[in-house]
Amino acid sequence: MISRIRVFIKNLQQENVVGNVLSIEIATAVLLFEVMRADQENSETEISKVIELLQKQFKLNKNEVLEILAAAEDESFHANDFYRFTNTINNQFPLEERIKIVESLWLVAYADGVLDAIEEHIIRRIADLLHLRHSEYIQCKLKIQKQLNPKI
Repeated sequence: MISRIRVFIKNLQQENVVGNVLSIEIATAVLLFEVMRADQENSETEISKVIELLQKQFKLNKNEVLEILAAAEDESFHANDFYRFTNTINNQFPLEERIKIVESLWLVAYADGVLDAIEEHIIRRIADLLHLRHSEYIQCKLKIQKQLNPKI
């Protein structure tokens, strides 16, 4: 009987540990969501861009992405900073993948056709927390600008 109780308690502890682990998908979605809501306007183009980027990055269907975004929105509103999310990404992604995430942040910022100073500031903070050098941050921005406007 006591051994069953120990097994039961161990299972509960493992579930809580797993439940407290932040998924890479949600961590990424939170960062995208933060850039999207930075200018106080969640345009349809920005929302569509976030959905598209998450589907492409993690090979998810739209329903899965919408569930992740709901969780990300909740996490975002209860977060004091970006560290928990960037730390999850830093622990699971190599530099190349972290650079892709920063490129995605730029795509969201430019999705509505206007880059606000607060969006740029947030992307800079996130890039720092993802351990990108300043030159990598600038290269990401320039790459996305050129992709969106090849005449640059």
